Amino acid sequence: MRELTVTSRDAGQRLDKYLNKYLNKAPRSLIYRMLRKKYIKLNGKKAAGAELLAEQDRIQLFLAEETIAGWMETVRLTARRYPDILYEDDHVLLLNKPCGLLTQRAAPGDESLVDQLLYYLADQGRYDPGGSGYKPSVCNRLDRNTSGLVLAGKDQQGLQFLSGLLRDRKLEKYYFCLVRGRFTEPLHLQGYLKKDRKENKALLMDRKIPEADFIDTVFEPVRQGRRCSLVRARLITGKSHQIRSQMAAAGFPLIGDPKYGDGDANRQFRKDYGLRCQLLHASEVVFPVCREPFSHLSGARVRAPLPGRFTEILKGEQIYGERSHQ
Repeated sequence: MRELTVTSRDAGQRLDKYLNKYLNKAPRSLIYRMLRKKYIKLNGKKAAGAELLAEQDRIQLFLAEETIAGWMETVRLTARRYPDILYEDDHVLLLNKPCGLLTQRAAPGDESLVDQLLYYLADQGRYDPGGSGYKPSVCNRLDRNTSGLVLAGKDQQGLQFLSGLLRDRKLEKYYFCLVRGRFTEPLHLQGYLKKDRKENKALLMDRKIPEADFIDTVFEPVRQGRRCSLVRARLITGKSHQIRSQMAAAGFPLIGDPKYGDGDANRQFRKDYGLRCQLLHASEVVFPVCREPFSHLSGARVRAPLPGRFTEILKGEQIYGERSHQ
């Protein structure tokens, strides 16, 4: 028999979710069967799996050690560098993802931002890859070639807090993008987006259809240059390719965007600057009024500085700075 004690990092989640992470090679149906047959108990009593865990709760596994070991897969740390940390407290981290780095692994040998996060926390003694319970995770994702702010929960409480802000649209999220042409008037664009998973591309429409999600973005001109404009976007909803597809549909495709961009403009910027990806950067988040233990974040602004390639092209196109936004 193995007994697990719930820590503050794991408290607040459902028992079945905890077990799915701990016995991560066991099918969910098997875990529920073990609960029904009382091979897994909570505080010495039969449990269904929906119970919310509290700190110091005890989970008993009445299983052979070989069985438990066979249902567990140790996390393999592939990173050997820390992420760029913009903000950290006991529960959350805000990270600055560079262009070209995956947020999460696509293949077993990849190094991703999540892998860097796990390596950092393991090195700080805040995460045990071979242990039980909560695995630190990110709450939002950016495309490989989009840079900027990614939110992460160090523990279950932090993850639920950040995920709740994103779900309820209480966190203000701002992006900078460089678009073709002279963008001089604000735009508030709404519609519906359906993802073509085969082509990994967004399809925009003005009415709701099955599997289409509502999207909402406010675009504000910042400065205009020789061939392009710097635009600040407030992302009210957050869907994959939302900014890229909306700006292309409005006649202002992102410079360097291989999916939605203008081929002639992209070739010119590749020739002049060696640019091979879209210039899109998650630049800032603003927190609402927050309750304890996150009250210290009330009204806080966290900013990710523009990457070097972005600022190089701004200067080359005679776009000098970003007003008072950055």
